[in-house]
Formats: sequence, structure tokens, C-alpha cells
Amino acid sequence: MSDRIDVSIESKQPAALADGKRHPNTCPHCDSHYRDDELEAALWVCGHCGHHFQMPARARVAYLADDGSWAEEAADVRSDDPLDFFDLRPYSERLVEAELNTGLGEAMIVGQCSIGGHGCELAVMDFAFMGGSMGSAVGEKFSRACDAAGERRLPLVSVSASGGARMQEGILSLMQLPKTVAAVEDLRDAGSPFISVMTHPTTAGVLASFATLGDITLAEPGALMLFAGPRVVQQTTREKLPDDFGRSESNLHLGHVDAVVQRPQLPFVLSRLLGLFTNGA
Repeated sequence: MSDRIDVSIESKQPAALADGKRHPNTCPHCDSHYRDDELEAALWVCGHCGHHFQMPARARVAYLADDGSWAEEAADVRSDDPLDFFDLRPYSERLVEAELNTGLGEAMIVGQCSIGGHGCELAVMDFAFMGGSMGSAVGEKFSRACDAAGERRLPLVSVSASGGARMQEGILSLMQLPKTVAAVEDLRDAGSPFISVMTHPTTAGVLASFATLGDITLAEPGALMLFAGPRVVQQTTREKLPDDFGRSESNLHLGHVDAVVQRPQLPFVLSRLLGLFTNGA
């Protein structure tokens, strides 16, 4: 009798969850699949095609900020439910679920740190918290970050990842657009620079407010950056859109952003920019 030979077959189908949805660690471009630790070690960037996955806010802070320099601020600012909003589920229940899933109190964290030895105020959004939507708490946190940067004469660096305004807060959410725009204007009056980094996706109300107001605007590769989604635009205009419509590379070509920066290069680029602002002050 011949020796037994075990044969393993590698499936070319993308990994899927029990409900048939694509696994979040599966690259949407090349179908490469990663373990959690592999993706984290690669900064949530696909090693085969370079696709940039969404990166958790605290992981991004740990990557950008110099060791031991991060001091979080406004951690007690949380969303309320002033409208007692209820769709399929109560808004208050969605907030609790988002906090449990992400470990965050809101879709943005702010604080003071240094990047490459240069002090700054840092505001980072997390798409995993209700799609990074901007409600009253997010608007308040960003405004406080602007105030702190202006008072300390420090640059502000923001990293956005958002689907737009938070519908569960109605007009109170829409009011955050002019509020954050005014906060950026106050920051400029104080003489502090603002560097905006847009990641996938940065859309709707966040794009239409503070995200595009940076003195320097950067974007990660492949980031969707537009007010309405491509499908909505295509259905409205009834015209076929180019494949890169609304992507960061297209926005760079049109002059809407200053540079598209690979995630591994972002700390170096931010350090250089902060150094230029500091030396020019």
C-alpha cells in the first residue's frame, strides 16, 4: 500500500462571512486575504496591490505621533440624542453599539502630540464609528482642536474619514458645517497653519466643510473624495463616469489636493511640512 498523501486546495474565491458578505480583511481589488495581525503590521495596506484599507483612529495616532507625545483632549465630549431619533433602532442604542465595537466615545479623537519632533494638535476620524459621521460631538471636538491649536500657536493636522453629516441629529448635525468652517477661520486668524489629510472615504458634509480648507491638503491613494457618491452622480447626470471619478488621483489632477501620499510615507511628509511651518514662523 502506498503512503498517504495529504493534498490541500487553495480556493481562488475571496473569503466570505457566513452571511455571504466579503470579509473585511479581504482586499476589494485583488482578493488577497490577511489575518488581523498581518494587516496591522502592514499599516492596513495590501501588500500585493497597495490598496489602503480603513485604519482605526487610535492605530493611526500611534503611528503618526512620536512615542509618548500623545495627550488626548475632550475625551468626555459625547453625542446626545436631543431628537429622540428612532429609525429601525433608537439612536441611543446605535451610539452604545458603536462605542462597544470601536472603543471610542465618538467618531473623532483629538489631542496634542508631536510628529517628527514638531508639536501639533491632531484630530483623527474613525469610519468604524457610525461611518465617521459628523454630529454635534464631532463638530465640538474639531472646534476645540482648532481653539487649542490657535491658543498654543501650534499647527493643526486633521485626518478625515467620513460619510458626511449624521442624519440622526437632523439640523443639529448640519449646523456643524458652518461651525467647523468658522473654527478653521479663527485658527487662521490666530496664525496657526492647518494640514488636512483625507482618507477613504471623505464625502458629503465633512468634505464640504473643514476637510477641504487646509492650507495644505493631502490624500491617501484611492480615497473617495466627493460630495455625492458616483452612483448618485451617474443616475442624476445619466452619463457614464470615468473609473477614477471622485478618487484622490483624479482630485490631484484637477488641483483639488496638493499631493497623494502613500500611508507609510505620511509621518515623514507631515514632519517635513510641520518643520517648514515651524521654521518659517
